[in-house]
Amino acid sequence: MTMHEPFVSLGEIDEAREAIAATIRTTPVNNSPVLSDLAGVPVHLKLEQMQITGSFKLRGASNAVASLSDEERGRGVVGVSTGNHGRGLAYAARAAGVKCIICMSRLVPQAKIDGIRAQGAEVRIVGQSQDEAQLEVDRLVAEDGMTMIPPFDHRKIIAGQGTLGLELLDQVPDAATVLVPLSGGGLISGVAAAIKARRPEVRIVGISMERGAAMHECLKAGKPVQVEELATLADSLGGGIGLNNRLTFAMTRDLVDDVVLVSEAEIAAAIRHAYWQERQIIEGSGSVGIAALLARRIESTGPIVAILSGGNIDMNQHHRIISGEDVDVTQEAA
Repeated sequence: MTMHEPFVSLGEIDEAREAIAATIRTTPVNNSPVLSDLAGVPVHLKLEQMQITGSFKLRGASNAVASLSDEERGRGVVGVSTGNHGRGLAYAARAAGVKCIICMSRLVPQAKIDGIRAQGAEVRIVGQSQDEAQLEVDRLVAEDGMTMIPPFDHRKIIAGQGTLGLELLDQVPDAATVLVPLSGGGLISGVAAAIKARRPEVRIVGISMERGAAMHECLKAGKPVQVEELATLADSLGGGIGLNNRLTFAMTRDLVDDVVLVSEAEIAAAIRHAYWQERQIIEGSGSVGIAALLARRIESTGPIVAILSGGNIDMNQHHRIISGEDVDVTQEAA
């Protein structure tokens, strides 16, 4: 049985909010008239894709880098990423003058690799999955003494992501249901910990893709299990949660009220809706809340907030999707 650490507390999230205040951007919330009519209650979109590096990941990465000792700063940081964590960590590390290496699998889109390199980090492409890329991270920690900053299962990362929950409650204090993209669980653990501590009655719903939804499979199994990583439009939601998961599995299991899965076609429809109806450019992983709303899978007695978690999509792919093309990444990745 996997032993977990004590859950990240509201106090830790409050500390994170203070630590990263000068580094991150407070992102806006827009009401969506179209989605509100569809849901029968007000629907608000938390535009976290407008964060400085294009996703929420900057929050956790900035908090983790801020907590490093002088010795750790000197040796540098390393992490595995499907794209957005790497970009956030690279940005935070460069701002702090810290060397950064990001290890990624061959499934990561080139646009996300280029975005990380543009932030000054070294990128190493290793293997066909996030778990295989993690082996290179482990080697750099063991041999070079670098500090690993993982994408989700880390107290400082979770506390940093939790600041989004506090910010959201300030902006929509009457929120009844919050839709959170679900992958390794760092975002949903932090957001749920923050919101449930302030307003325990708020429903937290995790949204993931049907193809390779690791946390969903682990929750069904009652423990962390290996899940095959598959090509998907929601590529940032790919990757396992780690068989030795210490925090996010238990926090997601205990704090999240429901999990909803959406199909590739529904993700594409959400990207199109975001562009044509909401005037927002979002990636597949950031669109899953909209996808669940469009598919009428969400019921709420009061206002809904959907977190649009990232906008780092390949713009050629985005153009094809919004133009109505049937973009099948499952075939293109074959």
